[in-house]
Amino acid sequence: MTDNELITTVEDLHDYLKQAMLIEHSTIPPYLTALYSLKPGSNLEAFHIIRDIAVEEMLHLTLAANVFNAVGGNIAGVLTDPNFVPSYPAGMPTNPQEDPFDINLGKFSKEAVETFLKIERAKHVPEDKPLVPARPAPTAHQTILKYGYYSIGLFYTEIIRGLKALDQEYKKDGKNLFIGDPKKQITSEYYYDGAGDIVKVTDLDSALKALYVIQTQGEGSGSETIYDSEKKLCHYYRFQQLQLGKYYVIDQEEPGNSNTPGEPTGETLTVDWEKVYPVMENLTLSKLRKYCEPESELYIHALEFQKAYSDFLAEIEYSFNGHPEQLLPAVGGMFRLKELANSLIRNPIPGSDSLHAGPIYKFE
Repeated sequence: MTDNELITTVEDLHDYLKQAMLIEHSTIPPYLTALYSLKPGSNLEAFHIIRDIAVEEMLHLTLAANVFNAVGGNIAGVLTDPNFVPSYPAGMPTNPQEDPFDINLGKFSKEAVETFLKIERAKHVPEDKPLVPARPAPTAHQTILKYGYYSIGLFYTEIIRGLKALDQEYKKDGKNLFIGDPKKQITSEYYYDGAGDIVKVTDLDSALKALYVIQTQGEGSGSETIYDSEKKLCHYYRFQQLQLGKYYVIDQEEPGNSNTPGEPTGETLTVDWEKVYPVMENLTLSKLRKYCEPESELYIHALEFQKAYSDFLAEIEYSFNGHPEQLLPAVGGMFRLKELANSLIRNPIPGSDSLHAGPIYKFE
């Protein structure tokens, strides 16, 4: 074992997979807030890009839960833990050579897209460089991961390494790492198939396949490719299209003929950065109370959204804990939250210099 091998026990593996679920979920509130902030009838291309990625983040959360359940993790209380929803701004630790960055809740903007690109960024580490640096230095904000990684993909690389090592160790001792209840697996009939491959995890091969889907859908399948394991445009380059104002071209039959990173040659993509509601950044219940009374209509709507979002996470956890048939209606509920979000986003906060309210995900 080296200092950079951080998963050495099944308990370590469980801890990392809990972090995986936390980080996959942590992207959903900022993506949804940006999505909801788009004014009706505007930025339809951006709307579909962000919405599709949010659905795929739910897929990633589900795949991480499948791996967690397969290796004997106890999912009860994971998604319903009060700390599962981060306090935004939430710090994303990176290695000591790179600047960490914060994830904020706010309107769709050039700055938001820049942050989304940092979330989804790729990094392929040379053989002579450490995969995992050290614990990140304490910051003023909640830090999503315990250790510093340049990218989410590298975080999963350590999970994959630890998973392989533990599986080999268990087999050598005549034991099975994959002792989880198969009834807790989410399979294809219980998930929206447009979001990508759902993988039933029963052994090392299927666990690796599930983790590979998560890695490549976010950052791509290689340093010189723009597509994932299914030969579809990965998250990083889908967001980059908004920044560059142009679509990438992918040839699924001959992936080598696809565009190269940073050089899209497809149709023009139009973004109107002004057609958004001016959402107050990182709005919380305590911040909202500075502007309106708890009895006000706006504050009541904020509580209604927060309660509905907590219920949504509880439904997801319930589906992961042996009730897979409940997942599809729960995921559908994520987008039914839009009506509640609209009651906040379309209303100015009194005395806030014309800033609007926004969805509040965490109770305090």
